[in-house]
Amino acid sequence: MASSYSYPELFLAGFIFTLPFLYEKSNVFRYYLKFFLYYSYVLITCTILLPVVFFYPRDVTNLIVASRFCRFASHIVGIEWELRGLEHWDNEQCYIVISNHQSSLDILGMFEMWPRMKRCTVVAKRPLMFTGAFGFGAWLSGLVFIDRLKTDKARQLMKEATDRVIREKTKLWIFPEGARYNNGIIHSFKKGAFYLAIDAQIPIMPVVFSQYYFLDNETKTFEPGKVIITTLPPIPTKGMTRNDLETLSEMARQQMIEVFNESSKDLVKQKKIAI
Repeated sequence: MASSYSYPELFLAGFIFTLPFLYEKSNVFRYYLKFFLYYSYVLITCTILLPVVFFYPRDVTNLIVASRFCRFASHIVGIEWELRGLEHWDNEQCYIVISNHQSSLDILGMFEMWPRMKRCTVVAKRPLMFTGAFGFGAWLSGLVFIDRLKTDKARQLMKEATDRVIREKTKLWIFPEGARYNNGIIHSFKKGAFYLAIDAQIPIMPVVFSQYYFLDNETKTFEPGKVIITTLPPIPTKGMTRNDLETLSEMARQQMIEVFNESSKDLVKQKKIAI
């Protein structure tokens, strides 16, 4: 009697049955699957929300709406967030927010924070603007896209963004390391954020993500894990000049390094207790 199933159907059924085994046994498979699910969920959610944010173009509060839905991606990939220092946020005050940058997963932590930050936008690399619904939605939500190769244009866009921060009492989030690093170190800072803060006399608000001990891009490991996000007290720039730029930059970085090390150690202790 001839089989009622075609070879493609049998192949698909076999593949589906092997998925749980691959997820359990293969770090590499689990790593790529989690990132695929993360990106897919955020992209689909942004696509669904486009009609909503389209009616409020370039409004940073669109990010609060997006965060309410996109934050569930953390549950899909198995990341728990603990927020510390939220009492330092003042919605009537504008800030230049700086944070360490370890992975594209950072945006999931920011989704957790947006309902508390309220009016906050982000400086991002220009290529992200061309990532379909996500990029268009981000642009509609007021993100500032810069091309670091076009220095003069980037400076002008940053200056315009800072003027808007002052005018509308919003926050501008910048990653001063300039690239993603997940090697247990907060690297040296580029000076753009500190130029803006000093020129506009706006406080610097440091935010620290603890180390992503559960993620290793070299071995393709992505396990469930927890991240502590700590908001430090704002650093005033009132009365500072560009002569104070190095001092301000190093002061902020040293404060962040101390909190980064402490919060990362806290997670190691919590993990040992859980075991």
